Amino acid sequence: MKIAVTYENGQVFQHFGHCQQFLMVDTETGDKQMLDPNGQGHGALAGFLQSHGVQTLICGGIGGGARTALAQAGITLYPGVTGDAQAAVEALQNGTLRYDPDTTCNHHHDHEQGHTCGNHGCGNH
Repeated sequence: MKIAVTYENGQVFQHFGHCQQFLMVDTETGDKQMLDPNGQGHGALAGFLQSHGVQTLICGGIGGGARTALAQAGITLYPGVTGDAQAAVEALQNGTLRYDPDTTCNHHHDHEQGHTCGNHGCGNH
């Protein structure tokens, strides 16, 4: 299975649509790589992840449109995760990942005024 994690400085990045890197782990081979979506955002990221064979996504905050796009791409979602990205992958594999399936990020208008989800914990509600 290929697991992707929204990634910034070793941590789970807290806004899926603004993610500039994903940590991808192949659980069968143990291979890890960083994926750069090259500026794609929100709904386009689902197709990007699907094209890399990702089956599971761990993230912080995520909006409704992105949730729909991921579901349509057949990608299982674990939102509301904080902390170390690699530890999140290990916790998912061990069945101990703490996540909140109801986590959302619905204040996109604030991003145009300099707000960033990573500064306030958008993945928490």
